[in-house]
Amino acid sequence: MRAFWILGDQLQHDHPALELAGPKDLFLFIESRARGAHLRYHSHKLVLIYSAMRHYARSLESAGRRVAYHALEDGPSGGKGDYAAALEGMVRKHKITSLAVMRPSEWAMREALPKLARKAGVELAELESNQFLVPGADFTRWAGGRKHLLMADHYQVQRRRLGLLLDAEGKPEGGQWSFDAENRETHAQFAKARPAIPPLPREKPDGVTRGVIEAVRRHFPGHPGDPEAFWLPVTRERALHWLDDFIARRLAQFGPYEDTMAEGEPVLFHSVLTPMLNIGLLRPRECVERAAAAWKEKRAPLASVEGFIRQIIGWREFINGVYNLEGPAYAEHNALGAERPLPPWMQEGEPPLRCVAECVRQARATGYNHHIQRLMVLGNFFLLGGYAPREVVRWYMEHYVDAYDWVMQPNVLGMVLYADGGRFATKPYAAGSGYIGRMGNYCAQCRFDPKQKTGPKACPFNYLYWDFFARHRARFAGNPRVGMMIRTLDKKSPAERAAIQESARDFLG
Repeated sequence: MRAFWILGDQLQHDHPALELAGPKDLFLFIESRARGAHLRYHSHKLVLIYSAMRHYARSLESAGRRVAYHALEDGPSGGKGDYAAALEGMVRKHKITSLAVMRPSEWAMREALPKLARKAGVELAELESNQFLVPGADFTRWAGGRKHLLMADHYQVQRRRLGLLLDAEGKPEGGQWSFDAENRETHAQFAKARPAIPPLPREKPDGVTRGVIEAVRRHFPGHPGDPEAFWLPVTRERALHWLDDFIARRLAQFGPYEDTMAEGEPVLFHSVLTPMLNIGLLRPRECVERAAAAWKEKRAPLASVEGFIRQIIGWREFINGVYNLEGPAYAEHNALGAERPLPPWMQEGEPPLRCVAECVRQARATGYNHHIQRLMVLGNFFLLGGYAPREVVRWYMEHYVDAYDWVMQPNVLGMVLYADGGRFATKPYAAGSGYIGRMGNYCAQCRFDPKQKTGPKACPFNYLYWDFFARHRARFAGNPRVGMMIRTLDKKSPAERAAIQESARDFLG
């Protein structure tokens, strides 16, 4: 018998197996307890994947497809609960002789599949992936021998290829490729405008999801988040509803406030679609095409629509391309020699900085922060503090519902930590308290004073910022985007530099 194994992040309605499989072929689904416990993955991520898998499998059965499903609860007590044991059992039970799997998105699974198939005694065929808009070979050709990969260049290529937001002459609508400069409203501007913030659609867990919540609670104790507070859609129908709701109610204001941070408003006007995009319930093309249609129909301004489209065919496709181009060895990068272990309060307890504490609290509760919270609060803290890349990647992997290896390795190592030495980031994304105070309202309730530069009451971002550039002066002195910071540092008196170093040492330990 021939079988098609559907992985938990490959739940798209146009999965290539659906066209290839005949009426006698079998679709396999495996929930692995061992894989779910590989890291302390956020409980909401686990509920999302397992519930979405079960709903997807049921939809196949309703369409007359043959399905074999191994759930978390299956297997003898004390069993391995891993892919190998479940696959071997399915092969024996259903007399499977050949197995087809769509190319996995992550390197570890790509390397594991042939070994799993050999151990189970079946032939393995790999199906071409359709998870992304840009095939890996196309990205490799584009990258060529480039020393630096620039997202903006790749984004323009994809806009042209896909025909998105182009005029009759093939030029960008509005006369420019990016409207990023127009999408940077500060928190003060947000507070003055007081835009109404539509709530996200509400999800009521059905019986299937309730069963998954209980299984996750039982099998994965100690993982971040309360599974009972699960809040995301688990079917394509509901994911499409979230997409439509975003286009109709939040896209218009997304652009101006996409970099804004406000306590008590974790989502603001963001789409929160990546959890569903990254497991296939939504497809990238339908997301960008619906956004483009909203602009054509005058339901959203060009700057907001372009900003959203750039997140998907710009960053999302680019990050996946970098991941595939660089290979597994990319995970070993540590260009800045960062070795500090994470402070214990990043895992348990309360971070001392209000902005960091609010973002961590939100991530623990929901598995979600928007991109500025991830990059310019948490990421900025990890960068300035010199925290070890492996530990930082692991923290991100464990705390976000949309975290996958292909997402986090380039984003964290390349964007957040500059650990790859600037493969695609033109500068380290370092900032003092000024940026955080301008874009958010955390500082008002913080125990630290953003106006003080050194000492026990000063905002740590102030002295950590200068200490970072002091430590890496030789590397960044010639960087055209941050070289001015080195020159400013050099103008400080010996006493000022000593106070910066002492404050950083006292805070970091």
